[in-house]
Amino acid sequence: MAGGLGSRFWPFSRNERPKQFLDFFGTGRSLLQMTFDRFRNVVPASNILIVSNIIYRNLILEQLPEIKSEQVLLEPTRRNTAPCIAYAVNRIKATTSTANIIVAPSDHLIMKEERFIETIQEGLDFVEKNNSLLTLGIKPSRPETGYGYIQVGEGTENPRKVKTFTEKPNAELAQVFFETGEFFWNSGIFLWNLKTIDSAFNIYLPEVAMKFNAGKDFYNTEKEQDFIDEMYPSCPNISIDYGIMEKAESVYVLCAEFGWSDLGTWGSLYDLSAKDDNQNVILKCETIMYDSNENIIALPKDKLAVIQDLNGYIVAESNNVLLICKRSDEQRIRQFVNDANFKFKGNYS
Repeated sequence: MAGGLGSRFWPFSRNERPKQFLDFFGTGRSLLQMTFDRFRNVVPASNILIVSNIIYRNLILEQLPEIKSEQVLLEPTRRNTAPCIAYAVNRIKATTSTANIIVAPSDHLIMKEERFIETIQEGLDFVEKNNSLLTLGIKPSRPETGYGYIQVGEGTENPRKVKTFTEKPNAELAQVFFETGEFFWNSGIFLWNLKTIDSAFNIYLPEVAMKFNAGKDFYNTEKEQDFIDEMYPSCPNISIDYGIMEKAESVYVLCAEFGWSDLGTWGSLYDLSAKDDNQNVILKCETIMYDSNENIIALPKDKLAVIQDLNGYIVAESNNVLLICKRSDEQRIRQFVNDANFKFKGNYS
């Protein structure tokens, strides 16, 4: 899944090049490319589908020359993860009657890739043998308020039956979740077999299933895109979590630790990055810091930042926007983007 805007990473993440297409760590590979590299260890490149907004088609093919244009499924408008996944499921169903499927966002960071691949293989073995929906749960390392949580049932087996899904909690509730040991972070990575997920759409999101089933004669033909362009905007804007995972009866979580991060905010990037003696994170640019602590500075590589007496801030510049805001207030960045779009008619989005 590679169609998000990544607005919480503004001004680096912009409409024309969202965060999944950016190289945050100077490795020469974007988050999308790193995700593609990771899954090539599990499935052939020819079996990888990229679902994204139609405006990113050329960017995807430029960054992933190993895939063919027909492997890029193009959404004419954003409708959250359930329609996105339904599109891919129906494309796969038009090709084969049996398949084990992995669904993954394109903007996650995995630090322990070998352990991740082992976990994915374990999950594939489970869904091949069981008609259950499976998600990957991450053991929390802190009481995080920026992630959704999965509560597991009793027992020590793995995978474990899911008891409840919970949206992003407040700080007090996150502390309770962390201390009980019953809650895991919801990674947003799912595994299932084709039969199981197709059945789940028909049971829990029948209106979505009907819309995509209507195009069964068009998938993998030259008429596919015209069908999607006409039908897709009428799909409900709904997540796979809310639409299916929270309602289905046979849902399991494979609990694991493989150095996972949903690289969704400047704060998560700060936590993952190397720091100087004063706990400052400096990305790509040159800096001279005076009496400054716990900042993240991200400027173009040819820029020098001289900063004095600044503590706990985000300083980020990209193209025509400079952002300076408190790290503790980073949840307001979406508001900043909306305000800039309103005041300046989208010139800085």
